[in-house]
Amino acid sequence: MPEPIEPFEEGRAIAATGGGGAADLAMAEAETLEKTPGGPRGTGPEGKARSLWSDAWRDLRRNPVFIVSGLIILFLVVISLWPSLIASGDPLDCDLSKAQEGSQPGHPFGFNGQGCDVYTRTVYGARTSVTVGVLATLGVALLGSVLGGLAGFFGGAWDGILSRITDVFFAIPVVLGGLVLLSVVTSSTVWPVIGFMVLLGWPQISRIARGSVITAKQNDYVQAARALGASNSRMLLRHITPNAVAPVIVVATIALGTYIALEATLSYLGVGLKPPTVSWGIDISSASQYVRNAPHMLLWPAGALAITVLAFIMLGDAVRDALDPKLR
Repeated sequence: MPEPIEPFEEGRAIAATGGGGAADLAMAEAETLEKTPGGPRGTGPEGKARSLWSDAWRDLRRNPVFIVSGLIILFLVVISLWPSLIASGDPLDCDLSKAQEGSQPGHPFGFNGQGCDVYTRTVYGARTSVTVGVLATLGVALLGSVLGGLAGFFGGAWDGILSRITDVFFAIPVVLGGLVLLSVVTSSTVWPVIGFMVLLGWPQISRIARGSVITAKQNDYVQAARALGASNSRMLLRHITPNAVAPVIVVATIALGTYIALEATLSYLGVGLKPPTVSWGIDISSASQYVRNAPHMLLWPAGALAITVLAFIMLGDAVRDALDPKLR
């Protein structure tokens, strides 16, 4: 009877399974992947391990679209956290005697219909829009990824039930749902709007996460880890999630800009954020009736909203190009 071959890896012997060369190779690959989270890796020109994420970051740093959109988003985040850096006034400090007046020294954007400084309100409106967009995206990504990932991994009845629930939520028009659900809310905080976006936004992420997990769990290194007796939680956290999360990140990044636009739309319709909250959507709504006499009231908040949404969409496109191996 031939003696089993004992392959060596990094100076350590790996016991043969006796099931043939293919089985021994699968076991060796699985044990290697147990020490290397995130799936199989390549090596760079210096012999260091390189993953999808390191390659993506290298591509992003060379992409001018990512650089431009990243700088815009960084600026928005900074003024959202510290708006007083570039706006020293109070967005709620209004003077009716200056209502609808144009640009003046110290007030470059003019005044709105209530005599409030448009520049100050535009700067402070970034805080609300970015807060709603980021928190809604995090909630949608977390809930959708967990539900979709578990459905894709376990399948069966859980997958069937979640798919039918997802179909029901997809059938609800977003704007119409906002008009119905938020019309009964009297709170002027951002939380009802964020909760509504999470409630209707998770099915899209859930389907993407489900398909990504189904694809990832069929890979050879996952099957090898299962043959070694790895638990479901270990396979999900160590082998499947790092290789299935890329599509979720891409969609969530693009959706962030969509949620900012949705908040402005709902606020414009009067069911989103409500005064005294400072929001681009509220300012656009109040300025729409004065657009002929005082177009500056509409121009600046609408322009800030358009640039913000465009920046996040450009960032999402750049991340998609970097994380999609087919585009390399």
